[in-house]
Amino acid sequence: MKRFIQEDVRGFLFGSRTKYGLIFTILLYLLLIAIGFVYLYPLLFMFVTSMKTPGDLLNPMVQWVPTEFYIGNYLKAFRVLEYPSTLASSIMISVIPSVIQTAVCSLVGYGLARYRFRGKNLLFLLILATFIIPAQNTVIPQMLTYKSLGLLGNIFSLILPAIVGQGYKSAIFILIFYQTFQSLPKVLEEAARLDGASDIKIFIQIALPAAIPAFIISLLFSVVWYWNETYLTVIFLEGGIQSLPMQLSKFVQAYENLYPPGTVNIFDRLNEAVKLAGTFLNILPLLLMYFVLQKWFVESIDRSGITGE
Repeated sequence: MKRFIQEDVRGFLFGSRTKYGLIFTILLYLLLIAIGFVYLYPLLFMFVTSMKTPGDLLNPMVQWVPTEFYIGNYLKAFRVLEYPSTLASSIMISVIPSVIQTAVCSLVGYGLARYRFRGKNLLFLLILATFIIPAQNTVIPQMLTYKSLGLLGNIFSLILPAIVGQGYKSAIFILIFYQTFQSLPKVLEEAARLDGASDIKIFIQIALPAAIPAFIISLLFSVVWYWNETYLTVIFLEGGIQSLPMQLSKFVQAYENLYPPGTVNIFDRLNEAVKLAGTFLNILPLLLMYFVLQKWFVESIDRSGITGE
């Protein structure tokens, strides 16, 4: 009897072959909480500080709980960023190329995964080279090419590379689709061909449903990378279209210009809460997109899962 009690206690604390023990579970949750804290702390600090009143910012006793719900900092940041028009421009220059890039990369990945042709390995190597070589090394010939085509300052300077499978970090998405279609059982395609299905019909009705998670991942990261990319965007768009990250980079100077020295309290020029409010407004659309697509991502795995043969 005593032996069975000892085994039960040992299994409860240290686990068994079928379940984790209490000690392992506690350590796992502590590790997850620590990792979550590292990632969430900057967001929490940014949001809490952006909600503080000028009095809260000067009061050392106020740390994490502001004395009141204050949105004045967001109203000022909203005005400086010209948020509605800048948000629309950001969506346009990030979503449109991302959708096109995802669709084209799926076609390229499917072709590499399912067809054999001469020069396939060389083509694969060149695709990888576009990811390994820094964009700064190719930006000058790209800029000269776009200038000769009259595309500088136009959104087509971002759309054209996406159409030909050379958008921002397209190589990663091609590899994602390549691995996805490689894992797709060929028996399904062979059965469809016996039924008289064409290659296009096989791609649309069999390959695409199985690649829904890859589509969501590629679209999500593509939008985020296009959204945050300012180096190439500034060069190719020549300031003709202003995105939120581009406007945010000029935020401090634009905000201080609203309050010239000697006209108002110097605190208005040094208000860090307004600057953090502008930063939070910049990442807010991405946070909302993450929350929405996370649900679809989990559901898409359940719908498109393929059992073994």
